[in-house]
Amino acid sequence: MSAGYTRYHPRWLRPRVSTYWWLRRTSYLAFILRELSSLFVAWAIVLLLLMARAVNSGEAAYLSFLQWASHPAVLTLNIITLSFLALHAITWFNLAPQAMVVKLGKSRVPGALIAGSNYAAWVVVSAGLAWLILSGG
Repeated sequence: MSAGYTRYHPRWLRPRVSTYWWLRRTSYLAFILRELSSLFVAWAIVLLLLMARAVNSGEAAYLSFLQWASHPAVLTLNIITLSFLALHAITWFNLAPQAMVVKLGKSRVPGALIAGSNYAAWVVVSAGLAWLILSGG
């Protein structure tokens, strides 16, 4: 007999939970993917730090980094990382109205306006960076 159990004290009912419980609902799957996306955010940071180190170390180190980064396995990982970074940003922007209470006068600003302003800022910054990169400036 286990500790704390007596003959006249019933055991607690603990139903078995599958390892894949999170596949039952879309909201659970989205939660798990959101948590998993943090690993890809960490990879993106490591990749940027490696690139900065290569740039700082000179042209030969930078060319070596570019050669390594063009390997198909690294490219595949970076494409997956990009999709997870987009998921991370989208879920974060959708969460912002629940985390922020913005009042204008005595009324609360609608959540769609808060999320929409985040998306609009994302588009403006992305367009600015694209222009900067593509124009060679």
